Amino acid sequence: MKTLITSINIILVLSSIHCQHQNKNGNIDKNLTINTQQAKIEKIELTERTRGFHTIITLTPQSKTTSFNGEENKSSLSSSEWESISQQAAAIDLSKISTLQAPTTGRHSDQAMIANLMITSNGTTYTSSDFDSGNPPKELEALYQKVQPPKKE
Repeated sequence: MKTLITSINIILVLSSIHCQHQNKNGNIDKNLTINTQQAKIEKIELTERTRGFHTIITLTPQSKTTSFNGEENKSSLSSSEWESISQQAAAIDLSKISTLQAPTTGRHSDQAMIANLMITSNGTTYTSSDFDSGNPPKELEALYQKVQPPKKE
């Protein structure tokens, strides 16, 4: 009887160790996936439009291009700025970006400009659903804050 109990305890201890080992590997794989996705963000584009106005902000690892009604302004982007912005983009589940729900609907009646974000990662472009300018889905809010144009006063 003692042998049976000892054998069961040994089996339980070994299976517990094995499960913990698998869990650690799973976390490592998850972190590698996030870091790999993060390194592959190639371009981020914010479009805001309404009748008579159209703004496009395009960010790449080297530059920021702002187009307002067709008038372009291009400037360089520092590597630290791009790193910060691309980290925000990498934190988003890009496969679900088109299904994110906008918190408001002012764009349906011209109360707000129509906005959307496009993120190009690993050669694939992911486009968000439309949302009101200044009021993105909560999952996109941090990235939107980093990309949006400065407020005009």
